Amino acid sequence: MQLRLNCPPAIMGHNNGDVAPRAIECDDFPFEQLSRTAEAESWRKEIHRPIYHIHKWWARRLGSIFRGILIGSLAPQGSDIMDLFYSPVRFPNTVVFDPFMGSGTTLGETLKAGGIAIGRDINPVSYLQVRTALTLKDSKCIEKAYREISADVAETISGYYKTRLPDGSVAQTLYYFWVMQANCPDCHTTLDLFSSYIFAKHVNVSRNPIVRVVCPICGDVSAQDYRVRGMECARCGWIFDAAYGPVSGKSARCPSCHREFIIGRAIRESGAAPSYRMYAKLAITSDGEKQYHPVTEYDEALYGKAVADVQHWLDKIPPENIAPGYNTNQVLNYGFTAWRQMFNYRQLLCISLLADRIKKLEDTQLRYSFACLLSGVLEFNNMFASYKGEGTGAVRHMFNHHILKPERTPLEANLWGTPKSSGAFSTLFRSRLLRAVKYAQSPFELALPPIGSPSHYIKASGINEPITENTNSESYAEFAHKSKLYISCGDSAVTDLPSSCVDLVITDPPFFDNVHYSQLADFFYVWQKIILTDSYYYQKSTTRSVSEVQNSDAETFTQRLTSVFQEIARVLKNDGLFVFTYHHSRWEGWKSVLKATVASGFHIKACHPVKSEMAVAMPKQRAKNPINFDIIIVCRKNLYEESATNETGNWDIDTPVGQAVAQIARLQTGGWKLSRNDIGIVIMAQVAAEISRNAVYGIDEQILEDIGNRISCAINRLENQGN
Repeated sequence: MQLRLNCPPAIMGHNNGDVAPRAIECDDFPFEQLSRTAEAESWRKEIHRPIYHIHKWWARRLGSIFRGILIGSLAPQGSDIMDLFYSPVRFPNTVVFDPFMGSGTTLGETLKAGGIAIGRDINPVSYLQVRTALTLKDSKCIEKAYREISADVAETISGYYKTRLPDGSVAQTLYYFWVMQANCPDCHTTLDLFSSYIFAKHVNVSRNPIVRVVCPICGDVSAQDYRVRGMECARCGWIFDAAYGPVSGKSARCPSCHREFIIGRAIRESGAAPSYRMYAKLAITSDGEKQYHPVTEYDEALYGKAVADVQHWLDKIPPENIAPGYNTNQVLNYGFTAWRQMFNYRQLLCISLLADRIKKLEDTQLRYSFACLLSGVLEFNNMFASYKGEGTGAVRHMFNHHILKPERTPLEANLWGTPKSSGAFSTLFRSRLLRAVKYAQSPFELALPPIGSPSHYIKASGINEPITENTNSESYAEFAHKSKLYISCGDSAVTDLPSSCVDLVITDPPFFDNVHYSQLADFFYVWQKIILTDSYYYQKSTTRSVSEVQNSDAETFTQRLTSVFQEIARVLKNDGLFVFTYHHSRWEGWKSVLKATVASGFHIKACHPVKSEMAVAMPKQRAKNPINFDIIIVCRKNLYEESATNETGNWDIDTPVGQAVAQIARLQTGGWKLSRNDIGIVIMAQVAAEISRNAVYGIDEQILEDIGNRISCAINRLENQGN
């Protein structure tokens, strides 16, 4: 039996200022319980919410959190949110808008609950993956298209990854190992930029001590015990410490003249992108055995064939250059001036073969689906990817660091792949596209088992509507009253939505930081536009836009965020909620959000800390005080300004700090450990909320600076009390 929440007047219909609060506006919103469910999702989110993980996107938020936000925003005060979370709740005729749709989490959760979803994002890479995820055809159609693609190009592509083993048999190569090279500034000797001659090891090397080593003299590949410092090459007899190569950090030492030099500077002064040398391979035999070997003349000749063959495909390779920017300057300094330079010739050829075949798919939805799949494959098949080793997914994708970082020992994977491949077209077809189809047909939620159970979670099925049979509208006029889904690409400060047409806005706006999504997304976009030439979203040379909100300049970020928030105020009904997630470690970032909120005619009704991405994610591991929580910020329109004041500085900071302390205590009681930055964001959110309620006419900048100092003192005080 479905529980239908039709948003009756008691919840949404009042316009006289006496609107009954919704559950998410109340202090007892169960953010700590919701966070536990989200944590279980975060460990394998590509399995637990695969529709949001068919392609790379940055700062993807957890589906469990957004389901909780959706239910809490539409259920009345006093509702048991966790009970509703695992109930077949439905919100028919409820229109939910996400102006920063990213990977589509808000939209997918809305459709699962029977609502009407509108999404928009300024980046076409976001548009492609969301459109693909929410309009997937059934598995029979997708598998049929895959078989047709495979019949036409799989053998040709796999032919470029053949190899001959020492016994004379022919096998498929899983991976080729390459090394970046540089010339010594003094003697001009070309040296391989190895920091270690150990190029392959097990993820648990203490239990699996045998590693693969390349000899720096003869190039032979051998198996060695990593605990032995003086390894002897079986071919040439050279004894060396394989743990150390000529590279240490940013510097290299020439083995000929012993000159030490800065690698980046030497490459930059050469005036060209670095060269690479293929030195080893991992092959798989017909019976499934994996074998490491040095490259041979056979391998070099086959690569030479790819170099010759790619000359016939030059018009199908992206010509776009890399523009300067915070996230692209590093590769520009290494001599990479065009996106195509991030691939070797064999990769360029095989990607072009696949792209050309996908472009010929007549069905638009299938063409978009496979274009999205191939675009996702690029993340693992380029010269910025590297080897993770045995015992785990072998390919470390290029955005492991969230930046464009040149790789000195890149890994070239078999693009089509084998059943033992990682990151290949054939394997990602199953693990991404087919898995997403299966989830879309039967979405489930994660439920935590009883305490003491050996299982980390259980699946709660049968409570959601399937995300199937959706078609995307091309305009609001086409969408209105005819469809449940409208996805568009463009500036969310300017939409074609009519005023007061949206019941609820749920979003996750870009952060005020230095990771510029568009600068990184261009890596994918230049290939997507090769396939999707019929769409006007793919006619530009870049995804960068002067209108994008994300910006490291506080004033610019605030202005652009305000423009989108003002559009939200226009399209949102007067009794609707505007809910978004946010975190930032500095008060400067919170001031921007606060200013945009107030300037757009909103005030913050409530703030709740919730689990963000997985705590072991690489950027968090590197951070001294990682932020493991987001803040749910719940806003309403200022409809009754006569009751508000502008006395921002006349209230005691202890009031919002006290509210923050209570929330922190709830998290600690639930077993969460909070970093200094976690404490800070909970406090800053409550302070921003209090200011917004008392500053609907504007905010004095000097007062905000003073408040920032008082916040720092409060954080220090709490930290000294032992968190």
